[in-house]
Amino acid sequence: MWPPEAAAVLTGLARAAIARQLRLDHPTSPTADWLDQPGASFVTLTIDQALRGCIGSLAPWRPLGQDVAANARAAAFDDPRFRPLNRDEFDEVAIEVSVLSASQPITFSSRQDLLGQLHPGVDGLILTARGHRGTFLPQVWAELPEPSQFLTHLLRKAGLPADYWADDIAVERYAVTAFHESA
Repeated sequence: MWPPEAAAVLTGLARAAIARQLRLDHPTSPTADWLDQPGASFVTLTIDQALRGCIGSLAPWRPLGQDVAANARAAAFDDPRFRPLNRDEFDEVAIEVSVLSASQPITFSSRQDLLGQLHPGVDGLILTARGHRGTFLPQVWAELPEPSQFLTHLLRKAGLPADYWADDIAVERYAVTAFHESA
């Protein structure tokens, strides 16, 4: 589905957007016609494999190229969990761009029913309840491999108690195609 150069284009676009914000000399952003199509993405930044920022969009509402550039800048400078990325960190940061599929609602009758329907390592989840919302990309399964653990942490991320359960919980699943910078 994706052209062979997709990883280089998407991660190059993200890196160029961050470089521009830092006012660094950097090659121009890569271009491709498919970047003009609507798309939803998350940009994840790491330094020495430790999270340094992650921001994204859950639904396509602008062209994919614009979405990646905006999310790269937001991950680098606006993630409230971290101080803004600085020039000294620019060459150390590794960039991953995840392009999301459309989300699909999951129908379930209980917490156990939901847990039984999850696909560890595959499903990204969006959980909504009581005006709260949280998401985990499928990559989070690497840290939280058990469905019950994954759900508990997602409830906390959404600002709900870890054991919260009520009829107002809605859960959607999505998949991602993750693109990494070449070493």
